[in-house]
Amino acid sequence: MASPGGSGTYSSGSSSLQNSGSEGDRDIMEQRKRKRMLSNRESARRSRIRKQQHLEGLSAQLDQLKKENAQINTNISITTQMYLNVEAENAILRAQMGELSNRLNSLNEMISFINSTNNNCLMMFDEAQETTTQLFNDCGFMDYAWNGIPIMASADNEMLIMY
Repeated sequence: MASPGGSGTYSSGSSSLQNSGSEGDRDIMEQRKRKRMLSNRESARRSRIRKQQHLEGLSAQLDQLKKENAQINTNISITTQMYLNVEAENAILRAQMGELSNRLNSLNEMISFINSTNNNCLMMFDEAQETTTQLFNDCGFMDYAWNGIPIMASADNEMLIMY
């Protein structure tokens, strides 16, 4: 029995060596596990911080883009209003131009008519003046005997008038 006990003691001694080695390994494994957990927690914390900073950056960028968009929409609205005002003014000016063109055409027609009528009247007046002068000369009312100065006789006073 000594042998089994002795061998049992040896076994038990080797087992206790294994246990103490295994406990050391467990302690190292536990330490490594804790270290990994702490490292993972720290990495996750840094990741959450980066994610939060990125989200804040995106939020700030969103606010900036919203401001720019509002400014652009305001500029578009102002430009559209100015365009509509210019279009309205152009429509008024086009209407005025049409009216003035019509007036100008009418005035040009009147001038042409007056010029043609005046030419006819002038020709008729020249002809009438020549006829009148001829009649006066034929009737003896005018005499150019004194150096081309016309003399007219009046029947009322029996006077001669020189012009």
